[in-house]
Amino acid sequence: MKLRHLIIIATIFLSACNVDLGGERDDSNHDEPNQRRLPQGTVFGDSSIFSTEKGPAEDGSGGGIGVNDLLWRASLDTVSFMPLISADPFGGVIITDWYSPPQTPEERFKINIYILGRALRADGVRATVFRQQNQSGQWIDSPVALNTNTNLENAILTRARQLRLASGQ
Repeated sequence: MKLRHLIIIATIFLSACNVDLGGERDDSNHDEPNQRRLPQGTVFGDSSIFSTEKGPAEDGSGGGIGVNDLLWRASLDTVSFMPLISADPFGGVIITDWYSPPQTPEERFKINIYILGRALRADGVRATVFRQQNQSGQWIDSPVALNTNTNLENAILTRARQLRLASGQ
């Protein structure tokens, strides 16, 4: 009985694949007349996101990533002391896990950072800080100071300026 289910699942899976076993493939007639062809390359663009080589985007707009690479690297540097849950260079989202400073183990912080575009601008980054306090063994949401988010954004922008000056852009 198990073998029969396995064969059925394998057949369904393989039938979903589009395999052309006959002859050569000619895609030249499949394009619509006004359709623009995308440049060929990798998913990461012409260069890797980890490459140190300068590509055509000398303004820090991030050769293979979807957001400004200076803001991206500055954001990662700024929250490097915190564990990361998610870091999406294409969408420009960095989400940290909860972090308790050694000086205050009864409170913890979490940060979400959004890089909003490819330009190095003051309004190109948004940060949100969340805070919780441990009360009787249970973590309770607590407000953060009004200027905490702005201070974090300013720290990221300062680091981005340092990276820009260091790279000679």
